[in-house]
Amino acid sequence: MRGVYRATCAAALALAALTLASPARADRCDDLALQLKSQIDGVGVGKTAANVIYLSHPAAKSLRLGCPSRTVKNEVFGSAPSRKPSAEFQDLIASAAAIVFTVPKPDSLRGVKRCFGRVGLLRGNDITTRFRRLDMRCSRTKTDASIAISRDNAE
Repeated sequence: MRGVYRATCAAALALAALTLASPARADRCDDLALQLKSQIDGVGVGKTAANVIYLSHPAAKSLRLGCPSRTVKNEVFGSAPSRKPSAEFQDLIASAAAIVFTVPKPDSLRGVKRCFGRVGLLRGNDITTRFRRLDMRCSRTKTDASIAISRDNAE
């Protein structure tokens, strides 16, 4: 009886030591935001609110990283300060999408350009397209253009 008690206590102490010894780990979404900051020049990390990390960049009016939820794995959203997004803005969004979704940057840049290229007179000001298993939604108003890139949880 005493041997069982000692073995149980030893196992409990070992489990407690492993639990306490493991280092504190930041959220995966926070890691992605820091990775974006370190790999893309000019990106700043702002506040986190409601599963969204707000980022900043000189080429973007607004930029944010959506953390995983029940429906999407991650989301990159950017809003350009003009109706026709600049090449620098498109490059920024493509770089962020390449890092977040681990796809080659030329592929993500091609998808971003394709999405913005479809917005216009013939197809309308709100386009939803799919490229390389990424869902892209481009929209345009009278003053700005925006893009949201996400991947479904099922993939």
